[in-house]
Amino acid sequence: MCHVFVLSTLAFFSCSKTETANPVPTNPPGDTVPVTPPREDTFPPQQVGITTQKIDTKGGNISNYVLYIPDGYNEKKDYKWPIVIFLHGVGEMGNNIDVIKNVGLVKVAAGKPFVIIAPQCLSGWWNPQYLEILYKEVISKYHVDPKRVYLTGLSMGGYGTWDWSSAHPEKFAAIVPISGGGDVNRMKNLKTMPIWVFHSADDPTVNVENSRVLVKQLRALGNNVQYTEYPNGGHDAWTRTYANQDVYTWLLKQHL
Repeated sequence: MCHVFVLSTLAFFSCSKTETANPVPTNPPGDTVPVTPPREDTFPPQQVGITTQKIDTKGGNISNYVLYIPDGYNEKKDYKWPIVIFLHGVGEMGNNIDVIKNVGLVKVAAGKPFVIIAPQCLSGWWNPQYLEILYKEVISKYHVDPKRVYLTGLSMGGYGTWDWSSAHPEKFAAIVPISGGGDVNRMKNLKTMPIWVFHSADDPTVNVENSRVLVKQLRALGNNVQYTEYPNGGHDAWTRTYANQDVYTWLLKQHL
């Protein structure tokens, strides 16, 4: 009889303890929330080599660009490629996009380890407003690294390089302006930008002082800008520049 009483008492306290404790939530079998794996970057494959592409700049003066896709682009799905935007000179202005394939950086594109974007200016001058539309499209459309976007250009494109980069320095990891010029008052926007400038001392089209004054101002601001001034060569300071492998080695070391 005592044993029965003791057992009953234990059962009572056991039930009372269970009822007053905070219930532990449990999920029924099969009711667990699945862990979603990280989403892979998905970019459509591109034709390797040089092609031409269209773009709508909302009434702007850019409607086409040359695209260079390097070998391995479609296979390296986990690699974001560096990208170089090339701005041509006044001689390539118009609506014949094929002329862009035979000038400056695009002319020597084969084998380069980066994507190249070379827009064509229909008329007027390079306008950062429309170049910004181009920038946004190529960053979203191609498998490229936004921390390794480089800008270069020759003559009018050299001016465009100075203008665009000083208006939006946060976009570019480095710039290479050739035979161009810009606004000395905007160099403060580029005081931390990696820059390599090229010009010929005997340039009859764009006086070399246009580059010298910008380099001088940048150095006064503390920028360790690199400056290569060829003693001769006239306006064409770009052929030997784009043939120089050291330029690409330096360029690809730079990142935001």
